[in-house]
Amino acid sequence: MKKTTEQNSNYDDLQEMSVLELIQNINREDKSVPNIIEKILPDIEDLIHQVVLKMNIGGRLFYMGAGTSGRLGILDSSECPPTFGVSHDRVIGIIA
Repeated sequence: MKKTTEQNSNYDDLQEMSVLELIQNINREDKSVPNIIEKILPDIEDLIHQVVLKMNIGGRLFYMGAGTSGRLGILDSSECPPTFGVSHDRVIGIIA
């Protein structure tokens, strides 16, 4: 059966790894994040400029996600009013 919504995992055998192997794999994956982000910094810059333009003309920013990503979006959006002084209806978190 072909999977259509999941990628193959390098970690299908987590239950067979030692604690040291687990934390070494977590550390290796963590190290890959800055390199991946560095490659898309121009795209992130473009997105920021677009969001600022829209927010300046009354637009809103929506965080949307399911599971942990949804919970983190709700948490982050709830911090925007006290941290950045935006009204509560400008940055909105939506969780599935």
